[in-house]
Amino acid sequence: MSTPILINDLLGFSDFSNLKVRFVKSHESSDPLDLFKLQRDELYSWLLWNYHKKKSFKEGDFVIGFVKIGADKWILFDVCKITKDLDILDNVGYERIALNEYDKYIGRVIIKYKNKSQNLVRNASSVINDCIVHQILDEEFDDDIFPGYENVNVTWVKLARLIESNVWKTALENQKGVYLITDKSNGKMYVGSAYGKDMIHGRWMSYIINGHGGNVDLKALSFDHIKENFSYSILEIYKSTVDDEIILKRESWWKSTLLTRTYGYNKN
Repeated sequence: MSTPILINDLLGFSDFSNLKVRFVKSHESSDPLDLFKLQRDELYSWLLWNYHKKKSFKEGDFVIGFVKIGADKWILFDVCKITKDLDILDNVGYERIALNEYDKYIGRVIIKYKNKSQNLVRNASSVINDCIVHQILDEEFDDDIFPGYENVNVTWVKLARLIESNVWKTALENQKGVYLITDKSNGKMYVGSAYGKDMIHGRWMSYIINGHGGNVDLKALSFDHIKENFSYSILEIYKSTVDDEIILKRESWWKSTLLTRTYGYNKN
């Protein structure tokens, strides 16, 4: 078996006494991968966050930031130095400066690391020799691979970014189907169907444009609420040749099954 390449074989830190590693992963309200693609500055806020009882870093610390992209896989998104302690808890607690000599690795180095601790801020000495380089990408990481219809479950923010990529557009514009929208703030659901021009792609594009797609109950919600709380998944898909009446009957069945007329956002 060949000797694994470790992350520090690339980064070359010799002093671990003031070196920290922060592992960033999603929680209920947000996916840091979306921030990685669209709002990198906001992702730095996650990196520099202090919990409510304990500071994460101290001035002069060097920090390696990884964001989770899959099971035991993490992408390198920052190598920086803490330049100022803002002395704030339960908020962004620091200012940072990027270490530009590592720019060529940012967004391109994927490591394998099995995190067994609830603490996501670690002394580098305790974890760095377990951070194995899994892959070095030719270009910056892009998670636009279509996962399969049965595995689609994306936030509004992620859908807005993905829907016009070639692979997602091709997959969605060639299938009729029944889909589910879930409001994560209250658990309410909306069942819809897609069978017109461009099929699922065309229907979902309308939600990206205005949030509600013409649906009465969804019109009552603010666009900001939709952007922050809605997620989209697919219940069933059908070939483009399937009669529209079959799609509508299945839509009605799902509405009854999930009780979205009684407890959700469906009016009929």
